[in-house]
Amino acid sequence: MDRLGVGIIGAGFVARFHLRAFANIRNADVVAIYSRGVEKAKELASYAEQLGLGKPKVYTDVWDLLKDSKVNAIWILTPNDTHVTYAKYVAEEARQGKGNLVGVVIEKPLARNVKEAKEMLSAVEKAGLLHGYLENQVFMPSVTKGKDVVWNIGAKYSGRPYLARAAEEHSGPHNSWFWRPSISGGGVLLDMMCHSLEAARFFLYDPRKGRDSLKPRYVYGEVAILKWLKKEYVEELKKRFGVDFEKEPAEDYALAVVTYEDDEGNIVLSETRTSWSFVGAGLRLSFEVLGPEYSLYINTLQPELFTFISRNIKIPPTEEFVEKQNAEQGLMPIIPDESITYGYHAEDKHMVESFLANKMPMENWYDGYLVVQLMMHTYLSAEKGTKIRFDPIQVEDYIPIYARKKT
Repeated sequence: MDRLGVGIIGAGFVARFHLRAFANIRNADVVAIYSRGVEKAKELASYAEQLGLGKPKVYTDVWDLLKDSKVNAIWILTPNDTHVTYAKYVAEEARQGKGNLVGVVIEKPLARNVKEAKEMLSAVEKAGLLHGYLENQVFMPSVTKGKDVVWNIGAKYSGRPYLARAAEEHSGPHNSWFWRPSISGGGVLLDMMCHSLEAARFFLYDPRKGRDSLKPRYVYGEVAILKWLKKEYVEELKKRFGVDFEKEPAEDYALAVVTYEDDEGNIVLSETRTSWSFVGAGLRLSFEVLGPEYSLYINTLQPELFTFISRNIKIPPTEEFVEKQNAEQGLMPIIPDESITYGYHAEDKHMVESFLANKMPMENWYDGYLVVQLMMHTYLSAEKGTKIRFDPIQVEDYIPIYARKKT
């Protein structure tokens, strides 16, 4: 193949980011879209046309999309509780060989728990499919360039990095299912720490030796509900989403410290934290790397473009400037193209090129599987109130406490 036919399953918020990314990828065509809500699928197909991506076919039956001979790879962009189902559907279709499927990618997190992740990985392995894990933050231009600087200059002349910090913070999700752990599998830890854990690990492993040269040894976690169980915010969630957070709460803050050991016996640390209780201009991604004689810092709310809106004018609520925007007045940072800044373009381009070359993507479901294991260790550590040894066996059947109450 010299072009990849892409079929999209899911037509929610994140799907638009991916379409904007595909608008700048030359060797891929978005040929098909399926959503459980057919109107949403039609809206996404219309948006694809506006972006100059042609006219994707809208499917009301996911099996019909999977059998479409023009579809070579599947992008699964659906809520967490459906990941297992759609992964198995794709694998089954590929195993039977009715379509022309060569690969599948899936949005973060891979799964809600280790048991689900294991089922999904087993299914795609048996089907012989290439698989990619859509962890956009490790493809952010600032992150990839930062890693180059850390390892090609800092580590080369003074020694490997020994501490990586990563954080993702905003004022809360945009869709009701994120607020319901019986659907999502957890709170902010499952929603966003998957990003931060993988980004921190990305900075810490030696690129010449690969990811397997860095082994997790211990995990310490904390979770808390700091904001969203306050009466006024419980009422806000009822009005906005019809969600009763008092009956089905989940953590809105999480912290994890992971101790790694590299192949030379060096101990290095990652510190990650995530929050649904950050009120600032909007979504903030921050990263920090420390080494013997160097440091690196990234903050997406410190871009090269700002605007100022005076108090004398009022504009309607918008996300024109930055995702999860909290204000329309004052000094506001502007992200010119979030699909590029947040790594969606680079990750989709990499997935497309990997599938066309019949290669496993750099970021794949094995990475997603490890991230799920790390998240479950973080939940378990927080539940026990102590630092725990990394041991995958102890989290094979573990369900986070907030999800456990409803499942």
